[in-house]
Amino acid sequence: MRFTFPKEEKLKREKQIREVFDKGTSITVFPLKLIFLRTENKISKFQVGFTVPKKNFREAVQRNRIKRLLREAYRLNKHRIFNKSEGSYALMFLYLGKEMTSFQDVETTLRKVFEKFLTRMDDEKADS
Repeated sequence: MRFTFPKEEKLKREKQIREVFDKGTSITVFPLKLIFLRTENKISKFQVGFTVPKKNFREAVQRNRIKRLLREAYRLNKHRIFNKSEGSYALMFLYLGKEMTSFQDVETTLRKVFEKFLTRMDDEKADS
């Protein structure tokens, strides 16, 4: 199993990011919020972006640290959703907390978000 986060998996296009925020569905497990949207992407199963509001963390150093923690937690745990989901998705992770956090807290929360995401996917499959 390769724990990588290649360029193809990064959500970068402004149009696509705006679409995720406008049309996406959200899951919240404080301090993380996941907004996701099913896409027709053939390059990668998931495209992921991370954001930390400037309103809560004025210093770029703090925002960058939290984003780095989020990316690392995603990279190490993405196999949990990669093998169990069908179709391709654009995912946007927002950090809602107002205080600096540890990697363990971020990873635990991310796992809970993934569980809710998979549950939501199962529900969608059942409705189809």
